[in-house]
This record gives sequence, structure tokens and C-alpha cells, in this order.
Amino acid sequence: MSRILIVEDEKKIARFLELELSHEGYEVLTAGDGRTGLETALREQPDLIVLDLMLPELSGIEVCRRLRHESDVPIIMLTAKDDVSDKVMGLDMGADDYMTKPFAIEELLARIRVGLKKHRDGASGAPASVLKAGQLTLDPSSYAVSFDGQPISLTKKEFDLLHYLMLHKGQAVTRDALLSDVWGYDYAGDTNVVDVYIRYLRHKIDDVFGIRTIQTIRAVGYMFIYE
Repeated sequence: MSRILIVEDEKKIARFLELELSHEGYEVLTAGDGRTGLETALREQPDLIVLDLMLPELSGIEVCRRLRHESDVPIIMLTAKDDVSDKVMGLDMGADDYMTKPFAIEELLARIRVGLKKHRDGASGAPASVLKAGQLTLDPSSYAVSFDGQPISLTKKEFDLLHYLMLHKGQAVTRDALLSDVWGYDYAGDTNVVDVYIRYLRHKIDDVFGIRTIQTIRAVGYMFIYE
């Protein structure tokens, strides 16, 4: 039985989620503020966390940031805000997915299933191969990226996006495919989140090292082209 931690200060929402998840067969833990949520997550080691963005004591962003120093537990962030900058901030701190309130419980349950499956597959699968393109190297086992031996600091979501594009080198990948495969099941965010992260990668890699790694395919998406 998978254990899910709900960190939510709105009691009605927390109780609703607890009942729904319990009905689906999950063991449910709850916390009503960020500090308690962080302590519970580190102590109980849940299989997935549903984490509200706006919390007393510690914000969801700060909880996520601190957790990522200790754990790779899947995190789905919930918030009443629907601004791209908020989504990007949460994902930058290591959240795996993002949902805006109000949300359909069926969609949240689907994302929880996918989050748990991805985490299990990642934990049980064979070590992923190191990817190389020219002087650019990406090592999935250590989340390390370097160019000609020089480390490149990427957030988890930037790393995941680059990894996906390198795996599909020479193929045009649509924004919808990136949202689905990198951000998770039927990600409901705006597709311009992809564009924002592509700009981040270009700024950290192309602009710094004077190369061209990702080509924009007009009206389609992107293609990794660096050899």
C-alpha cells in the first residue's frame, strides 16, 4: 500500500483529499503547516506528497526545496494561483507536477498514479546510460551535466527536459508531448511553460558555450540538434 502525505492548511480540502485517497486504498498522512509537513515527510518517508503552495510556518516552495536535499519523493504541488511564474518556481524547486485549485479529484488521482509509477520504474529500472552530444555530457544516474568537463547547474525539471530532448535527438518533439512526458500525465499548465524552460536551457548552455543545441520547429515544438 502506497503512503501519501497531504500538506494542506485548508481543513476542508485536507479532509476531502484524505477521504478520497483512503477510499482509493492509499495510506494517508496529513499535516496542516509547512514545518510539520517537512518533519513528517522526513520522518515517515511517504511514497508521494501532495503539497499546497501557500502554507503557514514554511511555504510549499521552501518545503519542496528542503526536501530535495534529502529525498526524490514525487511531489505534486497545489495552489490557488494560476500564474506561469508560480508554476515555474515550484517546478524549479523540484516539484514533479502542479495543479491549480479548484481541480477535479479524478485528475489528481490520475496524476498520483502516474507519479507513483514513474518513481517505482525509476527506482527499479536498470541504470540509465550516459548521453553524449559533442562535448555535452548528461549522466542520469547522478543528475550531472557538463560541457567539455565543465559542470552545468540545472534544476531537476531543466535536467529532465534536456534528458528527454537528447534521448530524441534529431526528432521534432511537440510541446504537448513534452508536457505529457516530462511534466506528467496530461499536464494542465499552459504550453508556454515549455518555452520558458527551453529559454532556461539555451541561456545556461548555448549562450555560455557558444553552441546551438535546440532548434525551434515552428508550429510544432523543438528538436535537439547538437552533434
